[in-house]
Amino acid sequence: MAYDVAKLLKMTQTELDDLFTSAEAGPIPNGEAEGTAIFAPGTHFTPDIARFVSIFAWQGKVFDAQKMILTNKITVFGLNAILARIIREPSWIDGKECIVLDYSQTSVVAHWVRDEIRLIAPGLYLGKVIWKKARLIHFALQF
Repeated sequence: MAYDVAKLLKMTQTELDDLFTSAEAGPIPNGEAEGTAIFAPGTHFTPDIARFVSIFAWQGKVFDAQKMILTNKITVFGLNAILARIIREPSWIDGKECIVLDYSQTSVVAHWVRDEIRLIAPGLYLGKVIWKKARLIHFALQF
């Protein structure tokens, strides 16, 4: 089945969870990715919330695969901020390998945040935001 961001925004929490756990980690991405936050999955409000977040809060991530770091594009100005290191390790969700975006040693603001991503289609990663071991939201990264 082919996936794109529009399809992800129509999926339920369970469908997104199943897709994440069935995917492989894929290669470490490199370059700029457009981000889409997926709040209230499977509801009528999901696309509207994603647009709002994209305009005012978070637009995506910029990966440097050589240095194994990334920054987030945030605010209405698209500032590159909130540094994370990139590592491969088992997922806290299912124990299978994933790409971890680890903020614990690089950010005061996001110290408790861990993102996990997996490749679900060419140039498209599905991620989960985990805060203090609690799953918060899904997000998509389109390269």
